[in-house]
Amino acid sequence: MKKIYIVGIVASGKTTLAKRLSEELKIPWFELDCIVHYQSVTERFKRTPEQQVEVIQEIDQRGAWIFEGTDRKSYQCLYEMADTIIFLDPPLWKRRIRILIRFLKQNLGIEECHYKPDLKMLKMMYVWTRDFEDNRRDQLEAKLHIHAHKVIRLCDGSDLDPKYIHPQDRG
Repeated sequence: MKKIYIVGIVASGKTTLAKRLSEELKIPWFELDCIVHYQSVTERFKRTPEQQVEVIQEIDQRGAWIFEGTDRKSYQCLYEMADTIIFLDPPLWKRRIRILIRFLKQNLGIEECHYKPDLKMLKMMYVWTRDFEDNRRDQLEAKLHIHAHKVIRLCDGSDLDPKYIHPQDRG
């Protein structure tokens, strides 16, 4: 595994798994939200989809990587570029609990975030996770089906079998 795309909906555990794999494999990881919403010294702005793809391609040219994020149109190139796609898919009830815990931790200063953790954002996260179940799951499943030979499906990032982390142990 040298180019890993971790995909899942809000609060599925993408960042936690990306950090763990980055440490284990000694591969840099990138939050796709930080590619979309760039923080300069003076301001935070949103890159265009074309700019997002340019940043992804620049990172790809450097070698091994781990990207983690939700499924956006501007990330479609990652399905082809990745040698491993990890779909994190915990149950809806677990994601809802994680959203609330994350919100509380961010507001208590225990967990960092790149956005304003207010009630509006909390509500949006619940909307996004419900919308995924109602309207977007089938689209993601179709993409994963096309790349089934390189997809690992997990309900929880801690379920990742160590043989997937160390390619020499695959068998």
